[in-house]
Amino acid sequence: MLLGRIVLGVVFVAHGWQKLHDEGHSTVAASFDHLGIPLPGLAAVYGTWVELLGGLALIVGVLVPLAGVLIALDMAGAFWYVHMGKGLFNQEGGYEYVMVLAAACLLLAFTGAGRFSVDALLWNRRREDAPERESVNA
Repeated sequence: MLLGRIVLGVVFVAHGWQKLHDEGHSTVAASFDHLGIPLPGLAAVYGTWVELLGGLALIVGVLVPLAGVLIALDMAGAFWYVHMGKGLFNQEGGYEYVMVLAAACLLLAFTGAGRFSVDALLWNRRREDAPERESVNA
C-alpha cells in the first residue's frame, strides 16, 4: 500500500505542479476550454489542486479515501473529455493511462491508506482510546 500510494502520489503531484507552475491557471483553463470541458476555469482549478494536494495526501497517507475519490473523478473527466474517443492505447491518445490511474485511486479509496500512513495513526489511536463495550450475555 505504501509503495502504491507513493508512486501514485508522485505522479499526481508532478501533474498538479506542472499545471500550477509551468502552465499557469489561464493556460490550463484555455486548454480545457479548447477541449470542450464545461466551466474550464473552475475545472482548471479543480484539476490542478486535486492533483497537487490529492497527490500529497496519497504520499503521506492522510484522507486517502477522499483523495482517491476526488482524483478518480478528475481522471473520469480526463477520460470523458480527452481520451474516450481515441481508443485504448496511450501512444494514440487513448485512455489506458487515465483508466489505470483512476482504478488505482479507487482501490486506495475503498481499501484505505494501509498500515504505514497518517490515517492509520489517527484512526488506530482513536480505536485504542475508545472504551471497550461490555458484552451482554443473554
